[in-house]
Amino acid sequence: MTYYEDFSPGSPNRLAPRSWVRSSAPTLSLGGDWKFKLWPHADAPLEDPADWDTLPVPSHWVLHGDGRYGRPIYTNIKYPFPVDPPYVPDENPTGDHFRTFTRPDWDVDRFVLRFDGVESTYKVWLNGTEVGVGKGSRLATEFDVTDLVVPGENSLLVRVHQWSSATYLEDQDQWWLPGIFRDVTLLGRPSARIDDVWVQAEFLDGVGVVTTEVSGSFPISLSVPELGVSVTWQSADEVAALEVGAVEPWSAESPRLYDCTVAAAGETVHLRLGFRTVRIEGDQFLVNGRKVMFYGVNRHETHPVLGRVFDLDHARRDLLLMKQHNINAIRTSHYPPDPRVLELCDELGLWVMLECDLETHGFEFDPSITDNPSDDPRWAEQFLDRMRRTVERDKNHPSVVIWSLGNECANGRNMAAMAQWTHERDPGRPVHFERDHQSAYTDMHSRMYASLSELAAIGTTGCAVEGLRPEETVRQQHRPFVHCEFGHAMGNGPGSLADYQAVYERYPRLHGGFIWEWRDHGILTKTADGTPFYAYGGDFGEVVHDGNFVMDGMVLPDGTPSPGLVEYAAVIAPIVFGDEPGTLRSRYHSIDTSNVRFTWSRAVDGVEVGKGELEVLPMPPGESGRFELPEEALDVAVSGETWLTLEAVSGHVVGSRQYQLSARGTVSVTPAKGLGGAEFDPRTGSLLRIGSVEISGPRLELWRAPTDNDARAGEWLWRERGLDRLEHRVRDVRIGDDAVTVSVRVAAATAARCIDVTYHWFGVADGVALKVDAVPSLGWDCTWPRLGVRFELPSVDQVSWFGTGPLESYSDSSTAARVGRFTSAVDDLNVNYSRPQETGHRPQLRSLELDGRLRIDTVPDRTGHRPGFSLSRHTPQQVAAAAHPHELPPSDRVHLFVDNAQHGLGSAACGPDVLPEHALWPAAHTFTLVFRSPA
Repeated sequence: MTYYEDFSPGSPNRLAPRSWVRSSAPTLSLGGDWKFKLWPHADAPLEDPADWDTLPVPSHWVLHGDGRYGRPIYTNIKYPFPVDPPYVPDENPTGDHFRTFTRPDWDVDRFVLRFDGVESTYKVWLNGTEVGVGKGSRLATEFDVTDLVVPGENSLLVRVHQWSSATYLEDQDQWWLPGIFRDVTLLGRPSARIDDVWVQAEFLDGVGVVTTEVSGSFPISLSVPELGVSVTWQSADEVAALEVGAVEPWSAESPRLYDCTVAAAGETVHLRLGFRTVRIEGDQFLVNGRKVMFYGVNRHETHPVLGRVFDLDHARRDLLLMKQHNINAIRTSHYPPDPRVLELCDELGLWVMLECDLETHGFEFDPSITDNPSDDPRWAEQFLDRMRRTVERDKNHPSVVIWSLGNECANGRNMAAMAQWTHERDPGRPVHFERDHQSAYTDMHSRMYASLSELAAIGTTGCAVEGLRPEETVRQQHRPFVHCEFGHAMGNGPGSLADYQAVYERYPRLHGGFIWEWRDHGILTKTADGTPFYAYGGDFGEVVHDGNFVMDGMVLPDGTPSPGLVEYAAVIAPIVFGDEPGTLRSRYHSIDTSNVRFTWSRAVDGVEVGKGELEVLPMPPGESGRFELPEEALDVAVSGETWLTLEAVSGHVVGSRQYQLSARGTVSVTPAKGLGGAEFDPRTGSLLRIGSVEISGPRLELWRAPTDNDARAGEWLWRERGLDRLEHRVRDVRIGDDAVTVSVRVAAATAARCIDVTYHWFGVADGVALKVDAVPSLGWDCTWPRLGVRFELPSVDQVSWFGTGPLESYSDSSTAARVGRFTSAVDDLNVNYSRPQETGHRPQLRSLELDGRLRIDTVPDRTGHRPGFSLSRHTPQQVAAAAHPHELPPSDRVHLFVDNAQHGLGSAACGPDVLPEHALWPAAHTFTLVFRSPA
């Protein structure tokens, strides 16, 4: 059996895993340009590299060479080769990487070669002598090369195989990107050194306790200057816990760090201590004695150009963007990130569930596949090795509060062994694994994409898993619940985030969860004619792929926050204003509100008429309270729609709410002489123009370009019922001097079910009104994507409106929407999703102005409901036909949609569909619009 197909975790001469720390010991980065040659198979000869190409390291070779080195492959679950473990195909792309370096003149007695990340299995030669074999793509491996490195020039060859036995354990939902993608470093190890160190900083009743585990050359000193701590141990037997007095605790909201050094005679390592204590008490997950609610995201390492190659500025921007959107937690899906990400989490403040580099999801794809590695003893050592390397590398980070065994592996003895080892190694952090539905060996109950009813069952009975024995049910009832994946953020969505948050807060056992996921994995590439675009599965000619399922983040591939992220920020805001103005509660875990600035503003018909600061006494974390509002803030306009907006700001918005104090006066629809300058086609009754503005329509529209959630829910039935190909038959046209009535029957080919629509135009003061009556026939058995009318204009560039905004919103994604006056260019109204789809809907429109030439007012119904609007340069049919934004055809027209209702968004791309209360089922609709030329 070859080394790349055996069950071993790598060659036995690898050094034991240890902490990643900042050290004074000398290092030499081996990054830069390497010689490179790609072979189509694994057993290639060792060759003189003189004529090889040049490739940067770190990198993924498939992202270089313009296709000469192969192309990226995206699959979610499926292995892109026959499942025949531990064997892989003979067609196994293998990249030879070669460089030379000069041995530094260091005063050290050992040289260590460190690889921080290589996909997948690799063999190393130094000066022509084999060094060893490494496995575990997102895990560090070190080799002692003291006896192989020579004075002067040294040659280093690394052979990397894309496929190996290790690939069966690395079936994460991401691109397959082979190569040396993290740092390669030569380390000088002094004779008097720190071999490994673990400084645990606990927070106990306001006092800091430091427990140190250190190996190396004694005497060894520990110093925390800010706390006046300085101690020297002469031997390992003397190392003991230290009580360091009063300290400020570390939390995601207040990431207080203390600089610490641990030093031997020849080496000093630098740590940053965060004092915090993690405990599970019953069904409560506590940090520093207080329950934690995770307002989290799953985070892959992804960059549109670099792939998984680390970029510090890019990572910092991403984490700061999380903080600015009230996110407090990360699950490192599904492997340890570059260790500098965890340094950022320590510094910026984020709870981290750190996951092992392990997933065997593809074994579940085909029922005929057996021998899942999770329960196969042949894989036991590789499973354990991965967990050891995960924990040992990152054990010093205060941000890491949970260890996770991996993702979407089957239950089995190897998973249990990993958990057992982790509990013994680090009793201070709990262990997570979603597939342990019995909590047989883990410390918390976890689920993916549980429905609201499932969450309610978990919150009340403690378990929603069927078939458990009584003792297993009891055990589950005494575990905290964490929703490790929910709210699949693919395209336009997810919906119902506010509904989920309400359930999390209703049941004490629930501890929130992690949105799937943070960022789209689009790879920036070009079409044959040079047009740039962000590619997804299938764009590189893969034989097997999962399409745009890799574009499922709350941040678009170019770094733009999606409306879904803005909605999430509003749903999880730390400050919650109550239903009654002057009430609020804090969701903060550990800080009070003393650093929060509270403001009020009052607007009449969208125009601000007053604003000011609010005096709110500091509120402890988790508490509720009241505050006084000035009389001016609560004044109600004699006429006009009055809104009070309260806002809490601490660097960014951490809470806001609007209160409607008075309703808007009704738009006049009293019939008047004439038709307000409107002209109609005498044959069809269709509108041709209003004054000087060319505008055609209306045309009933039920179809929307399916969202990614629609595509995995009701789209097939919508298409089967012909909603994307409706035909319109004019049944009657009556044109008079003061009114126009047009009756139209709308139906799809082959179908008898229909909608009878009446468009009734009549003159009003300074304009013309349109009343739309839509009545469905019997026999409809599917939801509708939308119910509205479409108009067409030759051009519109700028719009302003009074209604909801500034971003798109839908019935189950509206927490972030507010009522006001907004202005936008037409092209900025819609989101450039990675796959074109429905976008831009803004409900509850009061009035809309198009280029200042045409104004449209809506008339509320008896419940106060008003239609919404969207504008697009393309029809829904054109948008639905495009796989990427650049494929949309050129357009010289603008389509205005006025929708009385839209179907919700849901999360059916991977999770529950639209909730019943947000679903649009066929029904009769009536709404009225008034068209005027602005004064």
